Amino acid sequence: MNTSVVIREIEPKDDKQVETIIKRSLEKYHLDHEGTAYTDPQLSRLSAYYQARPLDKYWVIEQDGEVVGGIGIGVYNEQASICELQKLYLASKAQGRGLSRELMKKALNYASVHFKQCYLETRHELKTANRLYEKYGFQLLSKPLKGSGHSAMNRWYMKDLSQYNWL
Repeated sequence: MNTSVVIREIEPKDDKQVETIIKRSLEKYHLDHEGTAYTDPQLSRLSAYYQARPLDKYWVIEQDGEVVGGIGIGVYNEQASICELQKLYLASKAQGRGLSRELMKKALNYASVHFKQCYLETRHELKTANRLYEKYGFQLLSKPLKGSGHSAMNRWYMKDLSQYNWL
């Protein structure tokens, strides 16, 4: 089966599909509550949210013309040159096909041009995601960075971007 995969910046037409993917993913792990991305006020309008911030980006991945996931990079601490890897989610039917790796490459290539470090927050139950982050050189932290917005997260990672090049 030949499939066509395209990664592109999010557009307003993608907002509902991306919101649905994120919410279904969080519901699967019983993370559909306060303190997670599930209740982020911008979740229903991610395209406008990311496009309103000069250094923030969100990409969607399409498989055979259908949006099946996405990933974002957002400024976390501009003075310290730290970004945050945000909202990496794939629809269930798109998992296990290497699409998360493609999204990670896209996001980290962008981040390495604009920032010195990349931070992320996740949950210990998300074992596949944690393995992916560790594969890409993220180091586990003992506590969240100051200013963390998702109180339900219990794993925090940081990556030095100075040696990064996944072109």
